[in-house]
Amino acid sequence: METASQLPSAPGPIGVFDSGYGGLTILREMRETMPQCDFLYLGDNARAPYGTRSFDVVYEFTLQAVRFLFRQGCHLVILACNTASAKALRTIQQTDLPLIDSHRRVLGVIRPTVEIVGSLSQTRHVGIMATQGTVRSRTYELELAKLSPDIQVTSEACPMWVPLVENEEYDSPGADYFVRERIDSLLSRDPLIDTVILGCTHYPLLIGKIRQYMPHCVRIVEQGKYVAESLKEYLMRHTEMNERITTQGSVRFLTTEQAEVFQTKATIFMGEPLQAERVQL
Repeated sequence: METASQLPSAPGPIGVFDSGYGGLTILREMRETMPQCDFLYLGDNARAPYGTRSFDVVYEFTLQAVRFLFRQGCHLVILACNTASAKALRTIQQTDLPLIDSHRRVLGVIRPTVEIVGSLSQTRHVGIMATQGTVRSRTYELELAKLSPDIQVTSEACPMWVPLVENEEYDSPGADYFVRERIDSLLSRDPLIDTVILGCTHYPLLIGKIRQYMPHCVRIVEQGKYVAESLKEYLMRHTEMNERITTQGSVRFLTTEQAEVFQTKATIFMGEPLQAERVQL
């Protein structure tokens, strides 16, 4: 295991990690909110998806990615993946960071999302739509219980939604059935839900279908803007970390799969062409 003395000490980019492409929706919002910052995106696309993997495997893969980004000069890493945030973040923060470098930080996407929900829900009934892994972890329920214990949470696993996005079928007629089916299932279990968290970073690409089948009275919470604003506030509070981030407005894309494949699919998430490099973890 690397130690602090073996890692680059000079300022570096903000690391952004996801098991696949969904984290690009978070990166896009962070770049809009903090255009001056440098970012280094890493997608473990060769081993995606993480949603159906065990806690131990997700933790192992995520820790490998965090160590890799630290070696690339990142002092701050964002787990832009709900599954990694749910299954690996706490262990990495509590067990691994003190051994690797107590001055580096790893943050997730669940806490910033949960923090805003308490001010949004009027009925105090909230729905979570996420991968099977995130739902099984019960992380959203546990975090909401800490911050807003009066909120009743109902979670719905949406196993087909990520494949729809990654196979570029998110806007196809076939997507309608799977989107409507999961929304109907969630709301039938709790008709009082007035706020739904999209607990997977892939789901913003399905937002057109989701809005079509979600009742207008239900607020849909997309994570990107809340995570980006939370990160901006974090850096304002932690000036010592802010000073360790380079500010040339650049972004690099790394992937564990073929770069050409990543570039093609990632363009859909970023809304612009990009260049990527293939790496091994």
